[in-house]
Amino acid sequence: MQIESAQNPKIKNLLKLQEKSRERKKQGLFVVEGVQENRMAMESGFVPEEFFICENIFNEELELSCYKKYFVSPALFGKIAYRESTGGILGIYKTLNNSLEEIKLKENPLVVVLEAVEKPGNLGAVLRTCDGAAVDLLVVCDPLVDFFNPNVIRSSVGTIFTNQVVSAEKQEVLNWLKKNKIQIISTFLREETQSLYETDFKKSSAIILGTEAFGLTDFWADHSDFLIKIPMNGKVDSLNVSNAAAVCIYEAVRQRS
Repeated sequence: MQIESAQNPKIKNLLKLQEKSRERKKQGLFVVEGVQENRMAMESGFVPEEFFICENIFNEELELSCYKKYFVSPALFGKIAYRESTGGILGIYKTLNNSLEEIKLKENPLVVVLEAVEKPGNLGAVLRTCDGAAVDLLVVCDPLVDFFNPNVIRSSVGTIFTNQVVSAEKQEVLNWLKKNKIQIISTFLREETQSLYETDFKKSSAIILGTEAFGLTDFWADHSDFLIKIPMNGKVDSLNVSNAAAVCIYEAVRQRS
């Protein structure tokens, strides 16, 4: 089917899903832009509802024959796509929401916990690191987090689909970590804080990180097995949370290799 007008109900709903978290949650749908991102979503088991394709741009071999497809002009596609390099395709998918009890862990897992997320770009960057390091689970202690925000999908370059991700209240997360005998290693400054490089990550471990503005709350410091810091040898005293996560995660991976 060909769509020519931005006033078409399908296009208007697509824009709602892109722009409004409450619409995504209400409809149980979200938008995926880009060839690689759509491929990763389908390969990871997400179910497409329909696709919007600009035939002048799209020339990739994605198997779309059994899905609804709407074809749009380059001018209209320019209005609904955030990026010029999107590859001429947007898909609408059903959301998948996991709970902690549904998570399947391998032996000796590595888990990352973010107490909260200030910016979608930071969450996306952490997701890329988790994918690269084959982290077993990313948990965000914020039940309002929107994993399917278009900025998260873009900044994660599709790794939102390749990671196990869950949002939950921090007490629930703590109970789950203890139940699964996962040691809790928090980035927090106290007298007993030790260097990241003096910490043993070889056992089942959860790395806990806070926001850039406020760091971790005392809740995690009071319930941790170890408190750690990344040595800072320059003028500033902290890293961006996504950079801090990458440093900690790859130190754990190095020790386990």
